[in-house]
Amino acid sequence: MEIQFLGGATEVGRLGMLLRQGSDTLLFDYGMLPKDPPLYPMKAPPVDRVFVSHAHLDHSGMVPWLCGRHDTDVVLTPPTSDVADLLLEDSLKVAAAEGYDPPFDGSDIQATRRNTRAVDFGDRVDAGSVEVTLHSAGHIPGATMFEVNANQTVVFTGDIHTLTTDLVKGARPVPCDTLVIESTYAGRNHPDRLKTQYQFLEKIRAVNNRGGLALVPAFAVGRTQDMLLTLAAGKFDVWLDGMGKKVNNIYMDYPEYLRSARKLRDAMNRVQVVRGERAARQALEADVIVTTSGMLDGGPVVRYLQAMRDDPRSAILLTGYQVEGSNGRRLMDEGVVELDGEDVKVRCEWQKYDFSAHAGHDDLVRFIEGCDPQRVVLMHGDHREALAEALDGREVLLPVEGQWYPL
Repeated sequence: MEIQFLGGATEVGRLGMLLRQGSDTLLFDYGMLPKDPPLYPMKAPPVDRVFVSHAHLDHSGMVPWLCGRHDTDVVLTPPTSDVADLLLEDSLKVAAAEGYDPPFDGSDIQATRRNTRAVDFGDRVDAGSVEVTLHSAGHIPGATMFEVNANQTVVFTGDIHTLTTDLVKGARPVPCDTLVIESTYAGRNHPDRLKTQYQFLEKIRAVNNRGGLALVPAFAVGRTQDMLLTLAAGKFDVWLDGMGKKVNNIYMDYPEYLRSARKLRDAMNRVQVVRGERAARQALEADVIVTTSGMLDGGPVVRYLQAMRDDPRSAILLTGYQVEGSNGRRLMDEGVVELDGEDVKVRCEWQKYDFSAHAGHDDLVRFIEGCDPQRVVLMHGDHREALAEALDGREVLLPVEGQWYPL
């Protein structure tokens, strides 16, 4: 058995890993890095199956390219299938709006739909000379780790979160010989989750008490739902805008993938949904607006930024990672954002909160110890050495893209 990374080994994003066993070659994830313009992985050879860990575009964003050119079968969970379909369609709209040529078109997305096989946690998939079992990765609803069994057991984690949140239960270790694990937060731990939630809610109260609006940019997939569950404890007047509305409905179709479908439904029922310009104006009078995009780069968040950027009473509360070059990162580094093609100063307050859905350094170490592998392959990280140093007594591999490694 051997593996090769087409992307996402030495960096976070555009992940793709080939696994070859005898005459069978499988692909695990095949994503793009959604920058402007996006960055893509190496071109994949024809493969029979691609196993998609979750819907975020840095893991799923190049699957239509595979299906359109190689007629590849796609294996994923039902919520991942539905949410990925939504994100892939949206990526074509973004490409048109930004003026770059996407690597696939609508017919390739149609091919992906035809080739999709949705399976559940615990199911086993026969893939030639290997058998693949699905396990919850805890990252977002439907996120999957893949256990590959042949002459040895290999576990591919995708993105994982080991702590149980309001939205999903945390990932549990899977015993294996080789563990291929993400290392996004190698060398870094997250602050205490409950403390972060408390500080977040207290900041909103302070902003409201001085007459301001709290704008909460949130990724549509996972983070929006997380924010609604957190805000439900605060009894605020909350309005919701953006793609997160559709994702909410998809997740409610698959309650078995949620920690508590009832709590998410209750949280959704507490918010007002923006439908049209009149509602968007009304939302500006609320306590909180939760909206896409999470990095301030487009979508409904832009109109709210325009309305409140000069109001020192209001605040932008960032809830996710801000990619280099994004409006969110520029706000943090320079205090400016780009609106209508011009850099403008933001005079309202801003604050960043760590609601990450990735395992932190110590959580990764505990998870690895629980899996007890002989070999650990660290991927999807740019500080992998920090995690490698913490794994005394185990064989650790730090792969680079394009090279085959025997297992």
